Amino acid sequence: MPEKLVIVGSGPAGLTAAIYAARAALAPLVFEGFSAGGLIPGGQLMFTTDVENYPGFPKGILGPEMMKAFRDQAERFGTRFITQDVAEVDFRRRPFVVRNDEHTVEAHAVIIATGARANWLNLPNEQRLAKSGGGVSACAVCDGALPLFRKQELVVVGGGDSAIEEGSYLTKFAAKVYLVHRRDQLRASKAMQERFFRLVAEKKMEPIWDSVIEDVLGDQTLTGVRLKNLKTGQTRDLPCKGLFLAIGHTPNTELFAGQIELDDKKYIRLPRPPSTYTSVEGVFAAGDVADHVYRQAVTAAGTGCMAALDAERWLAAQGIE
Repeated sequence: MPEKLVIVGSGPAGLTAAIYAARAALAPLVFEGFSAGGLIPGGQLMFTTDVENYPGFPKGILGPEMMKAFRDQAERFGTRFITQDVAEVDFRRRPFVVRNDEHTVEAHAVIIATGARANWLNLPNEQRLAKSGGGVSACAVCDGALPLFRKQELVVVGGGDSAIEEGSYLTKFAAKVYLVHRRDQLRASKAMQERFFRLVAEKKMEPIWDSVIEDVLGDQTLTGVRLKNLKTGQTRDLPCKGLFLAIGHTPNTELFAGQIELDDKKYIRLPRPPSTYTSVEGVFAAGDVADHVYRQAVTAAGTGCMAALDAERWLAAQGIE
């Protein structure tokens, strides 16, 4: 017998959707992932140390601890979990098919909550310090206010709107913010460039043009970055206490290419805003997989709630309750 609802992904969006769907007696089945394409149980917050901006945790909470609480709550209401990756979906037939090597599941409705992964420089020390909370991050809004970064010199990598926005945010806490960009001019919008150069004039930010980061320095915590000028070939070490990557995100949508409509950045397109409906009736999307603007745990959770409500109402309209 087909499942009423299958949820793919188990970050804040997927688990919030599971909580609401389970309470609505939809008995959701969650493929929480294992490792493929960056999709792991608990999502990207499993790589986060202190979460201090999620409502309800005035003293902060560890990312993995928070995601365990989400999962426990979903399980309490009857959510079932498969701790494996999905290998293939078929949204051209009904019921839909979600499968991997061990399971082939039919579903009347599907919520996609596979998230997006930050783009990294993929330097060994960068990854080590990011995972240990040692001063490397891909989210200034998430981590920039931590004591580790206050009144320190910080580095942002990137040249688009996100890099300027993250750098601007960091100036509230930092002694100074350096912007490292591989070109000699920004890709950001005119308005964001104006903001950047205003901050430069105020000596809150400083550009480092035509440069890339060749190495990330530090043992337990970040002590600096090694820069290479692409025009001269010269290298130098820049002391800093924080490194923030703002070179984009990649949505985890490879699995759904050709099955539902994606936008030009490969995020799932939602043609009926503010709903979570995708281009296929009965398939819904929540969280960062459809959001390239906010990318916060709280907004992901909010759209997870919306997707569960949308799915519940859609199923009811089909006579499936």
